[in-house]
Amino acid sequence: MALALLGAGCSTDPAKGGRGHRANVPTDIANIPDAVPKVEPLARYGNPDNYMVFGQRYNVMRDSRGYVERGVASWYGPGFHEKLTSTRENYDMYAMTAAHKTLPLPTYAQVTNLRNGRSIIVRINDRGPFVDNRIIDLSYVAGVKLGIDGPGTGFVEVRAIDPIEWARNRDRRNDSIDTGTVATVTPLRAPQEPKIASGQPAAGEFQPAPPNNGGEEGARIYIQVGAFSSPDNAFKLRDSLQVPNVAARVQPNGALYKVQIGPLASVEQADELFKQLGQYGVQQAHYVTEDGSLLRR
Repeated sequence: MALALLGAGCSTDPAKGGRGHRANVPTDIANIPDAVPKVEPLARYGNPDNYMVFGQRYNVMRDSRGYVERGVASWYGPGFHEKLTSTRENYDMYAMTAAHKTLPLPTYAQVTNLRNGRSIIVRINDRGPFVDNRIIDLSYVAGVKLGIDGPGTGFVEVRAIDPIEWARNRDRRNDSIDTGTVATVTPLRAPQEPKIASGQPAAGEFQPAPPNNGGEEGARIYIQVGAFSSPDNAFKLRDSLQVPNVAARVQPNGALYKVQIGPLASVEQADELFKQLGQYGVQQAHYVTEDGSLLRR
């Protein structure tokens, strides 16, 4: 019943959606405009209190205002084209739409590629992606405009849009917008990182790692594998990590010394590293940007 409720929802990796098919691709695909936020009532379908897919239960949010999340985006296309979405609308891979596991449907959101700075606006009208470390599934055209259609995945920020505020910020008249129910959500809070060891570092014990000045565009992404109050413990963990083709570093942050691996060349490399880290007993690793901001995994 849950799967029936969700409609065609992108329940698997988009790479399995037959994305090699390119029939009827618009010639001006890069010029397809973003979705235009407007006030809409909650969809009749796709908004249960909760639902279960592949043995995991998801609680649907009733409020999207203030929602901001960083993590991995993917895209889905030909395998779902013209099939029903969770809202019972036909999925159009050439429309600026997206799928999310828990945001209310529909929700408008700004999605920004943290690598190249590109930003788009999509209308979320479907459920998914049901892959552990993905937070949003974009339509094919949205993936193209963000520049993730080639690799299939990318690190992004998803920011929900309040249509009324969006209109006000563009000097639109408030009375030109239809009133109705606006879906909103309480902002997510990043989990507090535990202090793994006790004690404060003595003066002169730590020399910060030099900044990475590689040629990557936008935000550099790392995997954080530990946070210590003792620099000695941080360096011990760093030195124990013998991961091929990627460096480990120690970064100071207040009273903590954080051990991070990267920068990562791709989401695929990150997924492989997470598997390798299990061999070292690292179970609480997560994505962070150059400045230490948390990305959801």
